[in-house]
Amino acid sequence: MWQFQPRTYIPWYMQLVSPLIAVVMTIILGMFLFGMLGKDPFHAMQVFFINPLTDSYNIGELLVKTAPMLLCAIGLAFCYQANLWNIGAEGQLLMGAVVGSAVSLSFADTSMSVWLALLAGMAAGMVWSGISIGLRQWFNSNIILSTIMLNYIAYYILQWAVHGPLQDPEGMGFPESAMFADTQLLPILIDNTRVHLGVLIAFLVAILCWVLLRFTWIGFQVRVLGHDESSAHYAGFSIRKLSWSIMLFSGALAGLAGAAEVSGPIGQLIPSVSPGYGYAAIIVAWLGRLHPIGMSISALFLGLIYMGGDLAQIELGVPTAITGLFQGSLLFLLLASDFLMRYRLVKVNTKEAQNG
Repeated sequence: MWQFQPRTYIPWYMQLVSPLIAVVMTIILGMFLFGMLGKDPFHAMQVFFINPLTDSYNIGELLVKTAPMLLCAIGLAFCYQANLWNIGAEGQLLMGAVVGSAVSLSFADTSMSVWLALLAGMAAGMVWSGISIGLRQWFNSNIILSTIMLNYIAYYILQWAVHGPLQDPEGMGFPESAMFADTQLLPILIDNTRVHLGVLIAFLVAILCWVLLRFTWIGFQVRVLGHDESSAHYAGFSIRKLSWSIMLFSGALAGLAGAAEVSGPIGQLIPSVSPGYGYAAIIVAWLGRLHPIGMSISALFLGLIYMGGDLAQIELGVPTAITGLFQGSLLFLLLASDFLMRYRLVKVNTKEAQNG
């Protein structure tokens, strides 16, 4: 019979090759799917991955879509390195957007309103992630389930906000807030684009978090906790405080991403403030191998998929669900590639299998 057995040796470069294999296989699968839909696969791939990069405005849009995913992914990477399986970046982002919008609208006459909104968004994300880690610490609840459920609660809070207290009274009933004034928006960095200060913040945070994780005592504690919790406990680390700090930090970055979205490219609170950035950030984190540089590259690739999905809907007449299909395929193929990297299929006789 055949069994999967762990490999005794995994070359270091396979950690880099595995994501590349997953990306290539995703593109091949996408070509096959477009062919099944009666589209020219090569033209479809051009629309998806080349056309979004044809001018400076589109490149700017790519950076705009990359920023929220990168911020969420950095926070998730800290959680995953510490074996805290946070799936709630989407909900934390939405709460950051809602609270950040409420602050912007409440302090519209204040020149500091945009910075207050960002701080409020970070606080909201921290509170939302704090609920999950609190439930785990006090009631031993499953952090995966609690963060997923809180995503849905955050979504319905967003719907309530845009249909209720934050709805524009002059918006003719549309579920959206009033447009923010120019003084309430993040500065634009590149003329004739929507590239705002939040994009720069996202990449700076990636660099700072890499330094924090690799060269500081806190980063060392995070890595030890992820490798072996008993070793962290034996070394005298406060696992409870460390877990709280990591989850609150992750929530703060996701909340910042949400507040930066409404204070940046959107300029108001709308029901579709996030097309799933928090969920895509999970793929970004794993595709980038939980490394800030790798996540920056993978966030750009996921942003390209979002833009390609929009263009494919316009030029090829395919549904927007094609974006989610690409993302799901990428995650599945990445997991499959990692599994085959760590395990090999060997043939064993029945007696060995029974003894093993």
